Amino acid sequence: MADSETLLEERTSHGDGDADRFAHYCKKADITRAYVTGEAIVALCGKRWVPSRDPSRYPVCPECKSLKAAGYTIP
Repeated sequence: MADSETLLEERTSHGDGDADRFAHYCKKADITRAYVTGEAIVALCGKRWVPSRDPSRYPVCPECKSLKAAGYTIP
């Protein structure tokens, strides 16, 4: 997938603290739609969530990172 179609976005878990939060690879159009509609989106690793925080504050999801490096794209 081209970098122009990819944006890092965060996910949150139901646990406490920031230890379970990661930035994920998702399509920019999906992220925009999620911010407007509140719908959940799907990351490259398969995580489903509604984005709500600044992804630059979190590390990149290791699974998303390895899948992107292996050439996988977001469906």
